[in-house]
Amino acid sequence: MRLNFLSTLVVALAADGVVASTWFSKAAYNKWHQTELERWLSDHDVPYPTPADRKDLENLVKENWDANVATPYQSWDTKRLQSYLSSKGKEAKKGTEENKDSLISQVQSSWQETGDQATEAYNSVKDWIFDTWTDSQLKAFLDYHQIPNPTPRTRDSLLKTVRENYSKAADKAGEAASYPGNWLYQSWSESDLKLWLDERGVPVPQPRNRDRLIASVRRNSRVAQRQYQDAIASVTDSASASHQTLTDALLDAWSDSQIKEWCDANGIKVPQGSKRNELIALARKHRSKLLADYNAAASSASASIGAATTSAGNEFAKATDDASLFGSDIADTVNEWVLWAREQVGLAPSGAAASAKSAAEQARSSASKGSKSAGKEATKITDKVADAYASATDKVKEEL
Repeated sequence: MRLNFLSTLVVALAADGVVASTWFSKAAYNKWHQTELERWLSDHDVPYPTPADRKDLENLVKENWDANVATPYQSWDTKRLQSYLSSKGKEAKKGTEENKDSLISQVQSSWQETGDQATEAYNSVKDWIFDTWTDSQLKAFLDYHQIPNPTPRTRDSLLKTVRENYSKAADKAGEAASYPGNWLYQSWSESDLKLWLDERGVPVPQPRNRDRLIASVRRNSRVAQRQYQDAIASVTDSASASHQTLTDALLDAWSDSQIKEWCDANGIKVPQGSKRNELIALARKHRSKLLADYNAAASSASASIGAATTSAGNEFAKATDDASLFGSDIADTVNEWVLWAREQVGLAPSGAAASAKSAAEQARSSASKGSKSAGKEATKITDKVADAYASATDKVKEEL
């Protein structure tokens, strides 16, 4: 009776996903073709007998799996261990830079993927192995296998199309897809393979040949994908922090009446007699709306400036049909104003351009040195630049 109860409990727990998946599911390599088992062993420099029984090969993979998949850093050199710590925003502890055992311990403490998660990932290689490919490499894969490119062609749509057609491409090539062979990299050059390794701090195999380069890329693809995902998460976190900083900066720049006016315009009820800190707290609760308004305003100001710069630039281009204007300071005038305009919406470093009004005066002075007709044209242009300056200045102040 007790045994029946325990059996029922175990089954119930398994159904709820409480029991570890490894209890009830086989590792990915249990389903691999014999050639894939041999490929994995070869990639990881594990000797195996030839000919060999499939079961013997599977046991060899099993014996070496954890060291190469769950904790691959155990075999890294000090340079790569340090590189990994740097990618996590950490530095090797002082005095341990060349101590491999200490570096391994430090990497281990920041390693986030469990052995079960790493093993599970190999049940569907297509879901992650393409993450570190460039857009052009994804497109080249589709082109090589005569798969139509998606429209519109974005990174997400390329990844989706490649993954959806991965098994079909393998079948067409008569290749296994669980632990893919060299066919996957047929559209890559040797320089592409070397660059991929160099960019990730992975030692290039010596002596170097195409097969060994592919083996190294394949062996390190899972770790590279994890680092890629960590980088994306870090950027996302930074963006979130930047948004918070931006919101605080906007509110700090506003007066109490401006914060209240913004709240009223967005239907946010402001209790009568609210103090500044209460108004700011209220606006922060609606941070996403505030950022949306800011982005819309910045976009509008940028568009206004863009239109003004285009108009001034067109007028200047027409006027420079007169050869006497070439080589004058008027080109610098327009360029300086464009830089100023870009500066106002954060598209150029602060102080990158002089005041457009001052620049216009300089252009008039330069124009007077040319022909009479050139001087008239220059006056027209600089007047238009000055008008554009005034218009865009008002717009920037209004929007930002």
